[in-house]
Amino acid sequence: MLKGIAVSDGIGIGKAYILMDEKLDINDEKITDISCEIDRFLLAVEECKKQINELYIRTIDAFGEEKAKIFKAHSMIASDEALLAEVKNKIKNDKCNAVFALNQVSNQFVDMFAKMDNEYMKERAADIKDVSSRLLRILLGVKSQDLSILPPNTVIVADDLTPSDTAQLNKENVVGIVTRLGGRTSHTAIMSRTMEIPAVVGANEIFVYVSDDDNIIIDGFTGKIIVNPDEVIIKEYEDGKIKQAHEKEELKKLVGLSSITKDGYHVVLASNIGNVQDAKASLKHDTEAVGLLRSEFLYMDRTRLPSEDEQFKAYKDVLQAMGDKPVIIRTLDIGGDKELPYLDMPKEMNPFLGYRAIRICLDRTDIFKTQLRALIRASAFGKLQIMFPMISSIEELREAKKLYLECKQEIVDQQIVISDYIQIGMMVEIPSVAIMADVFAKEVDFFSIGTNDLIQYTTAVDRMNAKITHLYNHFHPAILRLVNMVIKAGHENGIWIGMCGEAAGEPLLIPLLMGMGLDEFSMSATSTLKARKIIRSLSKEELEESVEKVLQMATAKEVEAYLEGIAKNLQATGL
Repeated sequence: MLKGIAVSDGIGIGKAYILMDEKLDINDEKITDISCEIDRFLLAVEECKKQINELYIRTIDAFGEEKAKIFKAHSMIASDEALLAEVKNKIKNDKCNAVFALNQVSNQFVDMFAKMDNEYMKERAADIKDVSSRLLRILLGVKSQDLSILPPNTVIVADDLTPSDTAQLNKENVVGIVTRLGGRTSHTAIMSRTMEIPAVVGANEIFVYVSDDDNIIIDGFTGKIIVNPDEVIIKEYEDGKIKQAHEKEELKKLVGLSSITKDGYHVVLASNIGNVQDAKASLKHDTEAVGLLRSEFLYMDRTRLPSEDEQFKAYKDVLQAMGDKPVIIRTLDIGGDKELPYLDMPKEMNPFLGYRAIRICLDRTDIFKTQLRALIRASAFGKLQIMFPMISSIEELREAKKLYLECKQEIVDQQIVISDYIQIGMMVEIPSVAIMADVFAKEVDFFSIGTNDLIQYTTAVDRMNAKITHLYNHFHPAILRLVNMVIKAGHENGIWIGMCGEAAGEPLLIPLLMGMGLDEFSMSATSTLKARKIIRSLSKEELEESVEKVLQMATAKEVEAYLEGIAKNLQATGL
């Protein structure tokens, strides 16, 4: 039994298919006709761009435009003048063949990006590798592995999956994905959730113990990987799959019902999304709102800032898709692990604690006001709520609100129709804000607790560091005390409280958060109905006593064990 990071729910049982990088024949054979070799290289580049465009179209059809944007970035890499010039110069100066020249140059670019202390830039290294591998295969006449024709009940085992790989997958035949690399925000993690394929990433020893055609079980709930299980274990997991399918059908009966406790306490179940396609998909899971639209995706994988009109259309499309359901749009949240190369942001020792999110926006008011104007204009098309990220002081919040009011007045003066009431809120993801929540609550319409960063800032644990993943824990008593403090302070000052971090969708935590009085739970859309089932089985009043017990506990293990007890009691009563 191996362990990795569970990133996409479900159980996959099947035969392992080892996806390995092809061993390409790359040699330093010299050439005599430089002009001919450069022409051969440029022809390969054109074929590469053609193939990438085909993948772009295929991905739009399967997953929507937002997920297909990665291939726009790949097309830009294939057309990058600096990269192409380096290859041509190497062919010319060293009289080497195009394959060797491309391999040398692309490895330099990949190494340069991979060494950057930034997750977003590291992902760009993977994109360069993906494009250069495609080019090398074209030059060598080697066909790519066709993942669209894998046999039924295949579990793909790979170092990592590239965008080119996932674009080919037939989700009817692929029952699971395991990768040696990756984290919760990797391309593999995001796409496996989109395709609803069980997935485990970060399984470091997977290639030591797994071979082609081995029987393999992956548990996308716990991160467990079982290699060549015996009949008893296979039967146990097959029963689990049947139970899971039955539960999925049962959950469909909750569509259209209220998210309300047995004692009449109503909460809002919302979705975390990135674009209009995600919004439409969330409605299929009966989401009641959008608790977080990550606007930074509009700024990424492009060579310039999006214009006001481009942003207006994107926000308008989401608001219209959601109809009369509230939509929280978070203003630009870049920096940390998300970087925009065209902004020429400074290199920092501690990027998560540095020039990011609202700090950039208050420094670059031209960027911020463009976004605010687009948001305010879009407000006429739905129920807009604007949220500021990474607020750490009351001065920042007041300055952001001041700029918002300036933009609003400009638009009113232009006689553009806007909503009469736009709610303004902020994320609570920094301990200083949680501690002073009573002060901040007087200045906004709502809080949204971002547990992902709140955990790492409170416990001093880098959530991207695989070595200390075990220390990053949303059952940590200090986190729960802060969350309770924020909810209490918000309610005492007449505002509602949401949560958009991963903890909001954690089944064990939902009863506790309910007992604390959380008003809105925002999570992956696929978790919505499961959360509703839990909520409808609870009594808020009864859970308030549990909150007091948990807040006195000393360790995350104690908390988790206690909450598991609550979950078992609910199961025992048939709920």
